[in-house]
Amino acid sequence: MGKYDPLLDHLCRAGDEPVEMTFDDIDRLVGGLPPSGDSWPAWWANEAVGSRHVQARAWLDAGREVERVDRAGRRVRFSGARWRRGA
Repeated sequence: MGKYDPLLDHLCRAGDEPVEMTFDDIDRLVGGLPPSGDSWPAWWANEAVGSRHVQARAWLDAGREVERVDRAGRRVRFSGARWRRGA
């Protein structure tokens, strides 16, 4: 089981509507967010290419994309589920 699999499971079970979560919510699910989640906007990119973006694979595999990140408020909004072939 990968570190971000609990986030994938949570997003898959959340229904088809957009999902807002706090960084703390995600932190609890995955056993700790790295400091780059707070300080590096690219950490939240909807890009799963390469081994440095394993976290994005969780939300993309759940059919979602990050729509908005509020780093000051420590919140993220994931899109409603959009299932794509191959996801």
